[in-house]
Amino acid sequence: MARDHRTSRRRAHVIAASVATLALGGTALSEIPVSAAGQPRGHDVSSHQKNVDWQKAKSKGARFVYVKATESHTYRNPHFAQQYNGSRSAGIIRGAYHFAVPGKSSGKKQAAYFMNHGGRWRADGWTLPPALDIEHNPYSSRKCYGVSRTGMVNWIKSFSNEVKRQTGRRPVIYTTTKWWNDCTGGSRAFGSNHALWLARWSSTPGTLPKGWSYLTIWQYDNSGALPGDQNLFNGSLNQLKSFARG
Repeated sequence: MARDHRTSRRRAHVIAASVATLALGGTALSEIPVSAAGQPRGHDVSSHQKNVDWQKAKSKGARFVYVKATESHTYRNPHFAQQYNGSRSAGIIRGAYHFAVPGKSSGKKQAAYFMNHGGRWRADGWTLPPALDIEHNPYSSRKCYGVSRTGMVNWIKSFSNEVKRQTGRRPVIYTTTKWWNDCTGGSRAFGSNHALWLARWSSTPGTLPKGWSYLTIWQYDNSGALPGDQNLFNGSLNQLKSFARG
């Protein structure tokens, strides 16, 4: 996912670079995969991208974007308003995501923090459902945050239930196949009612995490024409709009 400018995250990102390459399953690309040509293009941003030129992003093909709102239960993206509201003003469908740190506090507490600081959803056709970014720990070698597989599944359920209670929608889950299978034990508890946002920097999405037979968004590269990470929606533009409307 697009990285913050916070010192600890940047340092951890360097340390974990080789691990991330393996986890994401390939080499970063410079162009849209041929097999996905024609699908709506999007990206995701955090404070690392600072103030984004949204008209320029749209002119380069951006049709949707996910903006980082929060992390754990204490951090807020200081550029969230410019990114979230600016993308909407430019005519880009946008949504907010939360970076999970399960070892810090409960899923319910982090979901509530996310809801209070930008994570809410509305059925206006311009707002994507809230997203949960749950992946390798960027702060230490404990990739599962010191949480057991059962504990991780329960943490995600707690987060999801609070989002559903407050918005009426289940969160999109952003993850990698390796992390999911390692840290949840390949849980099949979420595939039937949570859209999958899969991270795999390669020419194909590859094998999906257990529990899912279909992906909704594919993050295929960590850089490209659009600010931040590069994404594709698995469907048409009309289907993307329907997904936003719920």
